[in-house]
Amino acid sequence: MPTRDRWGRDQNSAGHLLWLVRTGRARTRGELQNYTGLSRSTITQRIDVLRAGGYLRAGGVEESTGGRPAELLEFDTAHGVVLVADLGANHARAAVVDLSGRVLTEEHEPIKIGTGPEAVLSWVDAALRRVLAATGWDAGQVRGIAVGVPGPVEFDAGMVTQPPLMPGWDGYPIAERLRRGWQRPVYVDNDANLMALGEQAVHYPDCPALVLVKVATGISAGVVIDGRVYRGIDGGAGDIGHIRLYEHREARCECGLYGCLAAVASGLALAQRLTASGTRTSSGAELVERIRSGHAEAVHLARTAGKLVGEVLSTVVCMVNPAVLVIAGDLADIHFVTGVREVLYQCALPRSTRHLEVSASRLGAQSVVVGGYAMVVDQVYAPDAVDAELARLMPAGVPVSC
Repeated sequence: MPTRDRWGRDQNSAGHLLWLVRTGRARTRGELQNYTGLSRSTITQRIDVLRAGGYLRAGGVEESTGGRPAELLEFDTAHGVVLVADLGANHARAAVVDLSGRVLTEEHEPIKIGTGPEAVLSWVDAALRRVLAATGWDAGQVRGIAVGVPGPVEFDAGMVTQPPLMPGWDGYPIAERLRRGWQRPVYVDNDANLMALGEQAVHYPDCPALVLVKVATGISAGVVIDGRVYRGIDGGAGDIGHIRLYEHREARCECGLYGCLAAVASGLALAQRLTASGTRTSSGAELVERIRSGHAEAVHLARTAGKLVGEVLSTVVCMVNPAVLVIAGDLADIHFVTGVREVLYQCALPRSTRHLEVSASRLGAQSVVVGGYAMVVDQVYAPDAVDAELARLMPAGVPVSC
């Protein structure tokens, strides 16, 4: 009988051995034996299968302490590439990422998400083909595609549901639309989830609980627990922009309700307020320019918005008790973050904040791309997925698991 870990993965399979090597838990045959308890001959057979499938390669030898040095094993990053589309309220980005996590090339376009799925996804499809061609890789070497969107996503279905900032997208089969053209796995997720996953994977790999709040045109949050995105039962987790604030119940939100946090503290809301006060500001990006230039009213609005977000986050921090809270998005500047800190530490229980690190995003504009890459790799190179692919590739009778 196969031994299974807490996620139900077969710990005897070739896919699980690859996971151990890919995540740095084991680098040699001996270390794989220690982790799994499998015999050396079984380990060798599994390694041979992984090498034949293009998943593993030799990475030199371990420094010798006497005797024959052990061969080092590493994930073969020449196995393919990942494509990522980052769709914001007012922008789109298409990127190619190699399996070491390096962005090879990317393309940007100021596209409004409200243009609708057909127009936006047509650009995505064409842009991904352009950036892929520029790298010299071909479509057959694409291992998966990630799409980040500014709305709640039903992850398994690959579509958004009732997205306030994405008119015309409700229930549209995003993943299926791209899958038909590429014949590759396509994964769609909320952009804040991908940003959180990217920050966690690159800068906080050992963090057991991380929360990222994105404040741009709208407001949303991503939660990563034990290296996995927490999405809730149907993708609604982290939608803090629509938490209601009683004292602002007169403010109408893009979702149609009143008193939502996004209606008073998002980039869109602040740009509208600045315009109403006499300084025409057409977008969140223009608002940020005014903040950075020291415009007094814009700075005041940013700090006040930070306080409102900090008030909501104090509840989130008490519930989740994360080790890291990342502030991301267009408004993640010093004035906004100062406002968050000021109220967060006043309102949250000291027990919930004594080990909390609060910081601005370190990946910045690349966070969705990096998170999308991490999501695809976690899905495509998951033990069960690798075992299924090896079973398809290997001749009949070659075992990939016990």
